[in-house]
Amino acid sequence: MKQQGVHPGDAEGSSGVASRPGTEGQDGRHDQDAPEPDTPHDRSDDASAPGETREVVHIDEVEGDEPLLPARVHRPSDLMRLLVGVLAIAVLLGIAAFAHGTTSGLEQDINKGTGQAPDLLIKIAGLASSIAILLVPVAFAIERLIKRDGLRIADGVLAAVLAHGVTLATDLWVAKAAPGSIQEALTQPSPSDIQALTDPVHGYLAPVIAYMTAVGMSRRPRWRSVLWIVLLLDAFSMLVTGYTTPFSIILTVLIGWTVAYGTLYAVGSPNVRPTGQTLMAGLRTVGFHPVSAAREDAGEAAENADRGRRYFVTLEDGPPLDVTVVDREQQAQGFFYRAWRNLTLRGFATRSSLQSLRQALEQEALLAYAAIAAGANAPKLIATSELGPDAVMLVYEHTGGHTLDSLPDEEITDELLRSTWLQVQALQSRRIAHRRLAGDAILVDRSGKVILTDLRGGEIAAGDLLLRMDVAQLVTTLALRVGAERAAASAVSVLGPEAVADCLPMLQPIALTRDTRATLRKLARERAQREREAVLEASRQAKLARAETAGEDAETVSGKKTARAHTRAEKRAIDEAAEEAREEDLLTQIRHEVLRIRPQAPVEPARLERVRPRTLISFIAGAIGAYFLLTQLTHIEFGPLIANAKWGWVAAAVLFSSLSYVAAAMQLLGFVPERVPFLRAVAAQVAGSFVKIVAPAAVGGVALNTRYLQRSGVRPGLAVASVGASQLVGLGAHILMLLAFGYLTGTEKTPSLSPSRTVIAGLLTVAVLVLVVTSVPFLRKFVATRVRSLFAGVVPRMLDVLQRPQKLLTGIGGILLLTVCFVMCLDASIRAFGSESTTLSIASVAVVFLAGNALGSAAPTPGGVGAVEATLTVGLIAVGLPKEVAAPAVLLYRLLTLWLPVLPGWLAFNHLTRKGAL
Repeated sequence: MKQQGVHPGDAEGSSGVASRPGTEGQDGRHDQDAPEPDTPHDRSDDASAPGETREVVHIDEVEGDEPLLPARVHRPSDLMRLLVGVLAIAVLLGIAAFAHGTTSGLEQDINKGTGQAPDLLIKIAGLASSIAILLVPVAFAIERLIKRDGLRIADGVLAAVLAHGVTLATDLWVAKAAPGSIQEALTQPSPSDIQALTDPVHGYLAPVIAYMTAVGMSRRPRWRSVLWIVLLLDAFSMLVTGYTTPFSIILTVLIGWTVAYGTLYAVGSPNVRPTGQTLMAGLRTVGFHPVSAAREDAGEAAENADRGRRYFVTLEDGPPLDVTVVDREQQAQGFFYRAWRNLTLRGFATRSSLQSLRQALEQEALLAYAAIAAGANAPKLIATSELGPDAVMLVYEHTGGHTLDSLPDEEITDELLRSTWLQVQALQSRRIAHRRLAGDAILVDRSGKVILTDLRGGEIAAGDLLLRMDVAQLVTTLALRVGAERAAASAVSVLGPEAVADCLPMLQPIALTRDTRATLRKLARERAQREREAVLEASRQAKLARAETAGEDAETVSGKKTARAHTRAEKRAIDEAAEEAREEDLLTQIRHEVLRIRPQAPVEPARLERVRPRTLISFIAGAIGAYFLLTQLTHIEFGPLIANAKWGWVAAAVLFSSLSYVAAAMQLLGFVPERVPFLRAVAAQVAGSFVKIVAPAAVGGVALNTRYLQRSGVRPGLAVASVGASQLVGLGAHILMLLAFGYLTGTEKTPSLSPSRTVIAGLLTVAVLVLVVTSVPFLRKFVATRVRSLFAGVVPRMLDVLQRPQKLLTGIGGILLLTVCFVMCLDASIRAFGSESTTLSIASVAVVFLAGNALGSAAPTPGGVGAVEATLTVGLIAVGLPKEVAAPAVLLYRLLTLWLPVLPGWLAFNHLTRKGAL
């Protein structure tokens, strides 16, 4: 890949292009007389020896594997501006809809002020704006075409067409369907025709704004000034003559601006990366005479691309240079990641997510000078320059050597570790934070001198927290190569035990770089795999031993005792193997090494996150819950509802609803052979009432119970199997109870024992579905795979539970008690609003509940909202309950079982989280 340059394979056969030493020719052979080329990990000095003559050939292209640049790029900044524009339009329409008095007063004040303007001024402004609004876009288009930038003109025309379509749609919406307050804010009687209204959006102005924004006129100071003058003149003339309103002008500008950036993000902006010719010309403008340039970092990962493109440049005379080029596209790299870090972490998270090119250049130059002034070994910055309006370059003296990541393990000596810490100590003595002390930022030259590179993300006058984070990052980086013991010992030998001990609260993944976190996750997966392999090997050995000792008396009493003994021995062997194979993670190892040297060091992790993902999810869940609750309550008349309620039955419904959490805890713990605190299990079920408004009921409860069991000491695989067994038995019991109560409902009013037609229809429907699933290969394979994976873990867990009858009784009893509690809660809710003549049998209420609960578990909405209410209401009406009683009864039931427990569920969720139980 290359950027308008010459591929190394074509260098020898191309006239007028200097070949980089060590590159391959067209026949694939290496130039044996030339030294090996520099790479990102081998940057040895290959400058010409004194007195050596070499042919100098001027080129304007870059050699090396440059990436094939896309013609267009989708900039995150354009997406952000699009979202801001949409939000601004929504806010403007909201103000127009709900602040009618404010908008009317604003229009009156503006009309009063503009009405005093001289007629001559009004006519001149109107004439000038009418001419300029047409001439300015044409003039800019001609200027761009002369400079061969026709792509921008095409973008502008497309944005103008789309903006015109949006204005037409907005005009139609305001005239036909918009609320009256919005219509009054955007229109007024036309001065030329009192029967007509002015346009809500200016159909000619929005396309012009979209065009000028899309072609980039706002980024050029002179054209931007002309643009604002034209817009102000046009707005002034339209307001004074009464052909528009202030809100109409603002909405027009926002539509044009938003459509422009939406168009740019959708089709992409022209790629403005500097070419090889631009790079060479920029070097000549700052006094250098380049001969050739080669890309050094073409193979780096995309997530590191925001650090700039680095080039190795040879000169006609003097040593070579290292040049870093930063353009607008690279500024956008990692934008959303930096924005998320700035949102979730405290004020020291990352550099500005919307940093300009000028700011990037100034920051890197400042850090380079500050690091050298502090006495640290850093690349010496000798020149900076802009490469047009969309790129900058920084020129450094060439530093040859290898990065720490590329060094063999045997070359990372204690002296090298000590030298690395001395460089960091020099930075910290002047309060300079590096912010990215990863392996590729530490360079070791041929003499063994350590050089700190990649200072672009650093910070001067850094606080203690940033300096401690640097220590934590570097000790982790070194521990990944030489182990925790050597890394901690080298840090203590230079910084002292106090400084290293202070970094322990920073030893958490959130404080480390993205690459380091990825490496730690990879090591964690490898540790888990080794643990699984050890457990499987222990299980295999135990089964082999059991098979060797198995005799013919397996059916006798003594044989059964021996089998149980072998089962216990196998489980004990598995537990011992898991314990032996369990390894500490790297950060824990570092903590232990530092605590061994400094026992009183602080170990509690510092709170680095401003907003945790769990907090954000809680906020979103609360907003969703409030929205659904308000939509449910808007059509209910609470006065008569409360006046006619029977509060004794309401209290009974509250009691049954509360008892359901105890039953749910029994159902869960009945399938967990290990000892788990019962009261905390009840609290976890209460917390589940909060989780239900975040995810579908069948998903949120399973995830929370699995997490609770893991935190209670149950191994992850066994926790999943226990919850799966509980759900599987609960599903079977649910189906059996639905069939049984349905049968009773169909026969309770007839002398015969024939079931109702509804039950028969339901059974036939289920049978048809089973036949369809088994006959379609795709569906059969899908169901078989899911069932096989379920039984693979559930069946062995069920066998463990069957050996403990008390646990099995608790689980089944919890399932039955949970159903009874919900059925009685629904029945009490019906009796709270009904009379003796409108009550239903327990069997009918049970059928309605079981059907509604099944549908709620399958519905994708949080807590089954909507599906459960509709099913319960329709079901109660179908079995004979009046609509006037069914609707409030279902509302009360859902309030007691879904909405009201949200607050105690949230409190329980936070309490268990703080205690480490979730």
